[in-house]
Amino acid sequence: MCFWRTPAVPPLRVLVAGGGIAGQAPAFWLTRGGHRGTVVERFPVLRAAGAQVDLRGQGIEAVERMGLLDAVRGKLVDEAGVAFVDVRGRTKATIMANTSGQGRQTLTSEYEIMRGDLVRILHDASKDDTEYVFGVRVDGFDQDEQKVVAHFSDGSSGEFDLLVGADGQGSRIRRAILPAGCDPYWRVGIHMAYWFVPRIASDGNLRDTCMVPGGRQIMRRSHNPTETQVYFVMREESEEASAIHREPVERQQKFWASRFRDAGWQTERFIDGMRTSPFFYSQEIVQVRTGTWSEGRVVLAGDAAHCVSPYSGMGVSGGLVSAYVLAGEIDRHPGDLPTALANYDSVLRPFVDEIQGEVNPRLLRLGMPMTQRAIDAFEAATALACFLRLPDLVARLSKEDRGGNWRLPGNPAPISTL
Repeated sequence: MCFWRTPAVPPLRVLVAGGGIAGQAPAFWLTRGGHRGTVVERFPVLRAAGAQVDLRGQGIEAVERMGLLDAVRGKLVDEAGVAFVDVRGRTKATIMANTSGQGRQTLTSEYEIMRGDLVRILHDASKDDTEYVFGVRVDGFDQDEQKVVAHFSDGSSGEFDLLVGADGQGSRIRRAILPAGCDPYWRVGIHMAYWFVPRIASDGNLRDTCMVPGGRQIMRRSHNPTETQVYFVMREESEEASAIHREPVERQQKFWASRFRDAGWQTERFIDGMRTSPFFYSQEIVQVRTGTWSEGRVVLAGDAAHCVSPYSGMGVSGGLVSAYVLAGEIDRHPGDLPTALANYDSVLRPFVDEIQGEVNPRLLRLGMPMTQRAIDAFEAATALACFLRLPDLVARLSKEDRGGNWRLPGNPAPISTL
């Protein structure tokens, strides 16, 4: 390991709340800056589960700078593209992934990976230099100009120089530093649930997307020889829909089954598979938008700071970039945290504004039509565009991906010198 801190500045004691992608990534970089990192995760073991995620644009570059791109390539999911199918399973149009290495990723990225595999890759890369504590969460903290004292769920406390809140979309740390009554969520009126079912012979390596009247969408994608992922997505702006995600899993499953039971295609198979799925996740599609990402010696990273929603395609990439920029600014100003955290905000925010701006509720609603006539029109237009190879041409000729022309700043010490 190479330390590039000024020798007169002692290493920082950094506590990261959250052991997911956005928590392990800053730990990876900060320990390589000579700092002492501790990651606390409320789950009793590494949470290496979840659905498929992708890397795009600056996120790919961030992984490459970590020296982990080959490890990621070794775990990629075989997803060749996206097929739009009708309720009888007939393919209407197909948009293939852009594997040219140039331009913009399409609906399917060249770098599709299961969340659990990426979590394990990051953990393997950081566990030797970082202390991991499982089964514990940060319940609160106190801070002054010299330190932050974290209070843990097991009754213990610890003193640190910096607390990084990487505890996701529903962040407790964010709630503690924002003014009372502040609502950080920007809603788009869409909800999603996903789970696994056994794979069958007809489940290929294309992601099937079926649109159903009522602003509903069903997606199927397979990530290994035995499992298939199922996604139910719907447009609904009701108190019941927003509240269901906090209910017990059994009530969530009943809710989603009731909304989709008449949808056709393979819905019966998918609903039956809910009961035996190794996990089930239900969420409202939101973005986290706040005017500040830090207070004193507490800073937010990843979804806790700037959740961009799954429809941006940049959620994981945003978390990896966030970690890279945060660690870089701390390493440039290890003895001046106020300056480091202010720079983190000013450097990263243009990128976050860009990727959050990619999510347009009007365009999302176009892709989730309410009537069969609108679905037929969407499928016909998409089929024509694919026949003319427009999605492929647009992707290959684009000069930038979803993160725009924002560039990762230089690292104080390139990974190749560590």
